[in-house]
Amino acid sequence: MNTTPQHPESSGIPQKYLKNLAAYVTIALLLGIAVGHYYPEKGIQLDFLGSGFLYLIEPLIQPIIFLTIIIGVSSIGNLKKVGRVGLKAFVYFEIITTIAMIMGIMAALFIEPGKIEKRLIDVTLPKHFTATESLDSGWFNFIVLNRPLVLLLLAVVTGVLLSLSPGRAKYVGILQKIMTFLYRVLLYLFLLIPVAAFGGMAYAVSRFGIHSLLPLGKLLATTYITMASFVFIVLGLLLRYYNISLWKFLNYIKEELLIVFSTSSSRTVFPLIVAKLEQAGCGKAVVGLSIPLGYSFNLAGASIFLPICTLFVAQLFNIPLTFRDIITIGLVIMVTSKVASGIPGSGFVALTITFTTLNKFPLEGLALLFSIDKFMNEARTITNFIGNGAAVILLSKYENDFEPNPEIDLSITK
Repeated sequence: MNTTPQHPESSGIPQKYLKNLAAYVTIALLLGIAVGHYYPEKGIQLDFLGSGFLYLIEPLIQPIIFLTIIIGVSSIGNLKKVGRVGLKAFVYFEIITTIAMIMGIMAALFIEPGKIEKRLIDVTLPKHFTATESLDSGWFNFIVLNRPLVLLLLAVVTGVLLSLSPGRAKYVGILQKIMTFLYRVLLYLFLLIPVAAFGGMAYAVSRFGIHSLLPLGKLLATTYITMASFVFIVLGLLLRYYNISLWKFLNYIKEELLIVFSTSSSRTVFPLIVAKLEQAGCGKAVVGLSIPLGYSFNLAGASIFLPICTLFVAQLFNIPLTFRDIITIGLVIMVTSKVASGIPGSGFVALTITFTTLNKFPLEGLALLFSIDKFMNEARTITNFIGNGAAVILLSKYENDFEPNPEIDLSITK
């Protein structure tokens, strides 16, 4: 039975629109920047366009994730494979995010993004930002934002029970029809993505201002350069080992990357990336388990972002750090980075938990980072997204569960 979500070409959505979606989103982002810069009072009022879009699709994303895992697990037949794939995915995620975190620490120590004049920046606290709020909401969000992990566990159990049921084929068929319907509705909502991108960018520029980027350019450059190095060097070499071209892969998922960038959330494209990875040849078991699990454990972008920002504040406020302190920071980040699971702004929640756990950094540092978090969030989320997609391919290859699609060439050499 084909359990791949319905492809956009058969959904009834105008193909001309889908083919030009990237162009529409790009235009919307540029218009958002212009409105936010020249009409900031209007840009602030447009926040509902971006946040409203996420509220519309959130009720669909959760059940689609749930159904995808159930159908995938129940269709495997070999339950030992479920445990084997899940264990290998978990081990891979921990190794790769540790590498990302070490790269973040090394970049911050070498480039020293916090070595700037404090007189050039505003470190006053926003009125709504308090220490109690950041700590309490952080731990609450640690539970709420890890819904993908909770869904994964429940769906795996349900899929295993379904696979043992004598009426499995009947039930899977019903679930497939429900998922196809939800997927079609979601694709129609995606027609609003340019509107959401326009509103989100207009608000971000109006709220924080392009001027806020200039004094912190060194921090932004350090973050972006490190994340780019991780993607093109670490992931690029791993994919190359299995004869997969990183450039071809990025080109293959370019529409999804633009959606992730414009919505600041990787979960918005869950059904799209699942469909594309399966169409490229990845095994359904690996896709169904690795993507949801990766939303909680394979957050390379967050693993780079957190140490850079933490060491940035230490350097900015001349806080001496010993080698033991840096090791402690790394161990804390290995836990707190798991908070940033695909929800806009959750990376900053992870940062607040990191700071309050370490109890060594001034609150003014958080307030300063809050002012530019929107501009760092895109790089963080895209890095997470690329890392999860690459992980599925690598795990599929390692499991010998990859059947190349002749129409989708991702190989370096044929």
